[in-house]
Amino acid sequence: MRILHTADWHLGRTLEGRERRQEQTAFVDELCALADERAVDLVLLAGDVYDSVNPPAWAEELFYEALERLSNGGRRGVIVIAGNHDQPERIRAAAPLAHKQGIVLLGLPKEAPLIRDDGQRRADRARVVAGGPSWLEMAIPGVDHHAVVIALPYPSEARLKELLSERFSAELLQQAFAERIAALFAELAKAFRPDTVNLVMSHLFVAGGAESDSERPIQIGGTSVVPPSAFPRAADYVALGHLHRPQKLGDQPLIRYSGSPLAYSFSEAGQSKAVVLIDAVPGQAVREELVYLKSGRPLARWKATEGIAQVERWLAEGRDAGSWIDLELHLADVIDPAEFQRLRKLSDDFVKIQRVLVKPKQEAADAEPRREELAGLKPEQLFRRFYERKRGVPPEPRLVELFSRLMAEPQLAAQEDETG
Repeated sequence: MRILHTADWHLGRTLEGRERRQEQTAFVDELCALADERAVDLVLLAGDVYDSVNPPAWAEELFYEALERLSNGGRRGVIVIAGNHDQPERIRAAAPLAHKQGIVLLGLPKEAPLIRDDGQRRADRARVVAGGPSWLEMAIPGVDHHAVVIALPYPSEARLKELLSERFSAELLQQAFAERIAALFAELAKAFRPDTVNLVMSHLFVAGGAESDSERPIQIGGTSVVPPSAFPRAADYVALGHLHRPQKLGDQPLIRYSGSPLAYSFSEAGQSKAVVLIDAVPGQAVREELVYLKSGRPLARWKATEGIAQVERWLAEGRDAGSWIDLELHLADVIDPAEFQRLRKLSDDFVKIQRVLVKPKQEAADAEPRREELAGLKPEQLFRRFYERKRGVPPEPRLVELFSRLMAEPQLAAQEDETG
């Protein structure tokens, strides 16, 4: 059985206001082509389909188009779980239609998959043949063995307590999050068999994983961190979502984050993005392969210590062509607003431009205003100097006018008190 593991699509997400729709559509095209070319039997999407609980309509349309293409007319199994960015009800809304095409959509940990039992158990369609809350057994056309999958959507504290309330004692409910997750996996793993490919998929933060700035935290003070030992050793593979860097966290069982298909913050600059292909046969060690993606635009950080001329030279050289760029521009003096606008127009790839005013140490020391010098300045002049030192540009006239009005209000109030 060949399995494709992906996660953290974050459809609808922007980069500092820049829409990523074109890149996300290109990723879906690349993923579907890969599934066909490599004859994938089962696709696991481990959460964070969308970037918010209320995604744009085009993001939902893209997701459903991806499901239809990946399922290959029902001949390929697809299992999707909700992540911490997703609204569970939105993820599972189309489940009654999707299950007819071999697609399983699970939003909450307590949910059980729909089981196809309509008198049409066709051998050419992927189908769920057994299951319960957070697990299922799937038969896939052309594969001699079945897959048993523990499919646990993002288990927040409240959702986990609700799931466990009917399974475990009150004492266990009081135990730490990680212990309860481990006990739940141990209970669900009773469905694993020697003659099946045994898989776990979830959306969790596992201890030892490397984070980036683009993930919304799901742990507070370490309370929601799960150790690798929490996963059942009988599992052939553990497919995780949440962390955006592809990484392996264990070998027995094999535990992996596939990572996000696109870089979603500049803390991910220079990272390669990938999906994971797994070949699994019951009773044998799995074979894994990272397949690196080409569809997303890279992110690059530029630190121009020689000013605008250096930026112009890099652009002329074609440095990081096709990348989104976070520019840190070092300047020896305040830049004219018109010159700054010209810089912005040099390239549409600049997402952020941060100006850093840098002066030689001695010059900076000489520039420190003396107390007697400041004493002779009016409040508006002091404000202008302070603003320009902090922001690198002079304040707009309207801002100075507003400052003057604020300065005048206490003086007028004091005069009114004196005159009654």
